[in-house]
Amino acid sequence: MTYQTVTSADGTTIAYEVFGSGPPLVTVCGATCDRALMRPTARALGDHFTTVDHDRRGRGDSGDTLPYAVDREIEDLAALVDAVGGHASLYGHSSGAALVLRAVAEGLAVDGFVLHDPPFAPDDPAFREEARTFAVSVRDLLAAGQPDEAVDRWCRGTGMPGEVVDAMRSTPRWADLVAIAPTLAYDMAVLGSAETGGAVPEDVAARAARPGLVVVGGQSPPFMREVAGRLADLLPAGRLRVLEGHGHVVPPEVLAPLVAEFLLG
Repeated sequence: MTYQTVTSADGTTIAYEVFGSGPPLVTVCGATCDRALMRPTARALGDHFTTVDHDRRGRGDSGDTLPYAVDREIEDLAALVDAVGGHASLYGHSSGAALVLRAVAEGLAVDGFVLHDPPFAPDDPAFREEARTFAVSVRDLLAAGQPDEAVDRWCRGTGMPGEVVDAMRSTPRWADLVAIAPTLAYDMAVLGSAETGGAVPEDVAARAARPGLVVVGGQSPPFMREVAGRLADLLPAGRLRVLEGHGHVVPPEVLAPLVAEFLLG
């Protein structure tokens, strides 16, 4: 599909597509995802916004520049915001929501933002230690040049049944996942997984001083529902919306009107 590009502050090329018309909105996908997987949501949001759907660095048609730092991804978002007029709202899903939170806290020109199922860890030391150990194991596999094993560890460790992982290995999707395996470390850095076990960054949330909505599925894992409530309380202008009957992935036709209602209403 035809796409446009923008150059980030460190010279990295970021690929993006634009859908619809209206106030600008930049979407930010989570781990193992790219703009192609976000496209149905971006199209639905295009009924209300000029929606920018991009490949995060290291994915799809975007470039990458090492060493990675979370600040570089924030600069990528800044470049996209500049490309659509200098200000925009942000929607982030899963670990993409954690990146959105950090971007808003850093003072990006954001009108409002939506954090959808941010997978930070609950206030439970045992849970955070388990998350830290898991993150270090994935990071070590990547550092050892074993992207296939890193993806396998990631899929199983995030709750995918073993038989599903085994079946996926024989599909084209597996090769796609292995190709972007290095970006698993990027998402873990955004979440602080190896450093804090993914603890909710209370200081960051306190600095995200724009209108923010935290969305969580009523059928999402219990820890995500706990985290969503905490984040909504920590945000200076935060609200919480629980989507009963839905899990971590919400149909675009359900999600888009909810995002529009908050950001435009």
